Amino acid sequence: MTNILLQRTYEILEGTTDDKFTKGFQIFIISLIAVNVLVVIIETEESVLDEYGYLFTPFEVFSVLVFTGEYAGRLIVCKLNPKYQNKKYALLRFIFTPMMLVDLAAILPFFLPFVVADVRFIRIIRLLRLFRLFKLARYSEPMQTLGEVFKAKAGDLAVAFFILFIVLIFASSLMYHAEHEAQPEAFSSIPTSMWWGIVTLTTIGYGDVYPVTIAGKFIASGVAILGIAVYAIPTGIMASAFTEELRKRKDSKNDTCPHCGKDITQHPGED
Repeated sequence: MTNILLQRTYEILEGTTDDKFTKGFQIFIISLIAVNVLVVIIETEESVLDEYGYLFTPFEVFSVLVFTGEYAGRLIVCKLNPKYQNKKYALLRFIFTPMMLVDLAAILPFFLPFVVADVRFIRIIRLLRLFRLFKLARYSEPMQTLGEVFKAKAGDLAVAFFILFIVLIFASSLMYHAEHEAQPEAFSSIPTSMWWGIVTLTTIGYGDVYPVTIAGKFIASGVAILGIAVYAIPTGIMASAFTEELRKRKDSKNDTCPHCGKDITQHPGED
């Protein structure tokens, strides 16, 4: 009886079945996360906090109870996960997985004020409640797809941003030497000039810092054009990776029986 209960808990928490109760649980958690993020946002409005603040505390307690129960449940049934079966320190490994750390960060802000008395620290910690937004990754297929894309293209993205960093240093150095004498406050050093480099390479152009010399304007023109090309690299990588990942997911669904979950591409007689 205990094994059946644990297996059923695992199925509900991990969403390995498509029954109504499992889907209902996932919808409930997703809705609760969304409302929590909304509360964190709107409670920064003093007028709303003054009028409806008395409702936020009971809701926070209810949410923490649910999220803590979910967290504890995952710890209890983690050994049913094929990734952790018959492995040393399975529980410890599971605790330090990215999603479990997110789950822990989502409930810690509620308990830490009972341990720490520093008001400023408590205010900072309370911002961690926004980590509840990342809990959606467990239940949202698009966010799972995004995670797979980042994982698959981490190396390519690292190279692209390294190139961007090199261009930033080069552009900021040129602009510093071109504008330092004309604008010693705005371009007092190369690190200070990097602010101009960032907003120019990203094509934002706030206008708070800009060149006034002919050489500076010439450099800025080249950097602005170069910025479009440089930022097109990670954009292209992400676009192709998303297309590839979506194709893989589509092929995977087409090759799997929707009823039994078995591979339908097997030839007759194969196990």
